[in-house]
Amino acid sequence: MDLSTISIENFINNACFLCLFITMLCYWVQISSTNLTLSIPLPLQKNFFWKQLNPGFLGMICSNLLLFFSLILRWKSSHHFPLSNFYESLIFLCWSLTFIHLIFEVITKNDWVGSIIAPTALFVNAFASFYLPVQLQKIGPLIPALKSNWLMMHVTVMLLSYAALISGSLLAIAFLFIHSFLNFQTSSEQNRLRNNVSIAESLNDAYLPLLEDATDITSFSSETTSINTIDEVKQLQSNSFVKQSDQILDNLDNFSYRIIGLGFPLLTVGILSGAVWANEAWGSYWSWDPKETWALITWLIFAIYLHTRLIRQWSGFKSSVIASLGFIVVWICYLGVNLLGKGLHSYGWFA
Repeated sequence: MDLSTISIENFINNACFLCLFITMLCYWVQISSTNLTLSIPLPLQKNFFWKQLNPGFLGMICSNLLLFFSLILRWKSSHHFPLSNFYESLIFLCWSLTFIHLIFEVITKNDWVGSIIAPTALFVNAFASFYLPVQLQKIGPLIPALKSNWLMMHVTVMLLSYAALISGSLLAIAFLFIHSFLNFQTSSEQNRLRNNVSIAESLNDAYLPLLEDATDITSFSSETTSINTIDEVKQLQSNSFVKQSDQILDNLDNFSYRIIGLGFPLLTVGILSGAVWANEAWGSYWSWDPKETWALITWLIFAIYLHTRLIRQWSGFKSSVIASLGFIVVWICYLGVNLLGKGLHSYGWFA
């Protein structure tokens, strides 16, 4: 790669990092100020295309295009599909995250998911561009085992599956955080109401001897206390924040399931294609390489997730716990094994 190409690639990487950072901020501002109305004409606010072209969505499109150009540039320079080293796989993973998010937002019309996916894409891009050693970013010749059409098929499908599983698992983690927060808030409100009822009952007991002859007043006081308590409970149940949070929880659980449902078959196809490629390259379908082992563990975790959802009818908290475990396993399979493990798939940074 000549100096001019390196300069262009560095510019694209820096621009992509800045674009993802601004995109993340835009999505965070959107979810923190949902009642904020921009001073734009009302017809535009009701227009479908205007709704889609919000700042966060535009930023995600720009980031996706910049990552795409970066991959094309390396493809042109190396004369092979840019998935031959760890740096290129990170760039492709980042592109996959933005691509899946764009498709998801267009289909579901929910832009708040960007507040979860954008920081993840930013982290992956920053790790690849600014943290990886320069020697791992350089374009090198393909080793004989990688000179195969299976390179594009196997690695592309695996990274797309990682992106989908990571995205779905992140939504499950967000579900757990919001669910825990709501439980804490609800328990606090219930304790407050319980204390109010106890105080009211204590006051009634204290003044009851003074009002033995005033049965009507005592009855009225007791009924008033009960009515006030019931009104407070109804007010808690009708709280708009709680209602919105319940809706968000339902959406998070549903969207997490749908995205993981996309990533699991991709992972299955990726593992099977890798086995066929391994047999062609090394004469064995399965050698219990660390990458293969952790890919199998990842497959089993998400198979359990889908089994419990479809057969046991689990949803919400229980399934989100399994998906959150899958999030950790995916990163171990992709990042940990590549950097720390020894084997046919290891890049040997720390090995």
